[in-house]
Amino acid sequence: MIRIACVGITVMDRLYYVEALPTEGGKYVANHYAEVGGGPAATAAVAAARLGAQVDFIGRVGDDDTGNSLLAELESLGVNTRYTRRYAGAKSSQSSIMVDAKGERIIVNFPSPDLPLTAEWLGDIDFAQWDIVLADVRWHEGAKQAFTLARQAGVKTLLDGDVTPQDISELVALSDHAAFSAPGLARLTGIKETVAALKQSQTLTNGHVYVTQGREGCDWIENGALRHQPGFTVDVVDTTGAGDVFHGALAFSLASGDSLQQSVRFASGVAALKCTRPGGRAGIPDCDQTRSFLSLFV
Repeated sequence: MIRIACVGITVMDRLYYVEALPTEGGKYVANHYAEVGGGPAATAAVAAARLGAQVDFIGRVGDDDTGNSLLAELESLGVNTRYTRRYAGAKSSQSSIMVDAKGERIIVNFPSPDLPLTAEWLGDIDFAQWDIVLADVRWHEGAKQAFTLARQAGVKTLLDGDVTPQDISELVALSDHAAFSAPGLARLTGIKETVAALKQSQTLTNGHVYVTQGREGCDWIENGALRHQPGFTVDVVDTTGAGDVFHGALAFSLASGDSLQQSVRFASGVAALKCTRPGGRAGIPDCDQTRSFLSLFV
């Protein structure tokens, strides 16, 4: 059994489906609405569990109805929340997301200011129990503490390098694998050209670096050479959570002992299938569904 810890944030996604994304102020009518748990590390945890891993989510929520719903949903999807802290009197984080008919979206996130940033309490957790530790950049202190403890225990680390106001250089340095979104990579390096930015990020770590580019696929550096995995063509309904799902699947594949090329291809397939259904989690496939899908692209 593959054992994975996912450290970071969980939020309630409030999804509004519209014909087209707004380009100016005004009133708009959604043709569908849904509420579902989200957050990079939390959704990655759901993906890894769906693929068959034993997964723990380590994060913070308030003791409000939103926090109760977030943890209940994670547990119902096979993710352990025993190490998640609940803070009395605190509001949980949430996002409003508008999704258009092509599956593109606008996200407005509210990271709750009630949830303490401190992560010293992670020191009470035995990180040696996992095969890989994934962390997002939205809880910087948690990622740093988790990666430090994981490395001390000889456990692999995988960073979800998305956009965040903080400088994530120290997190990249602690990563065995750092998989960036294109905007996250540009913010880190200050370089807009993706390949040049990826090469610059490699100077920050002795680990492996990747950049995901949606339907354009994923680039990574292996043995000093640039590698590329094309994106898979699917009928896109909703891209919400695709990057998070990619990271969860990448963690699963790497922990399974697959090569970098195998892992990126597998994660790309899982993320593509997720996009065929609405919401950030509903379309996540299991291993059999993923392998069947990938067999069509031999």
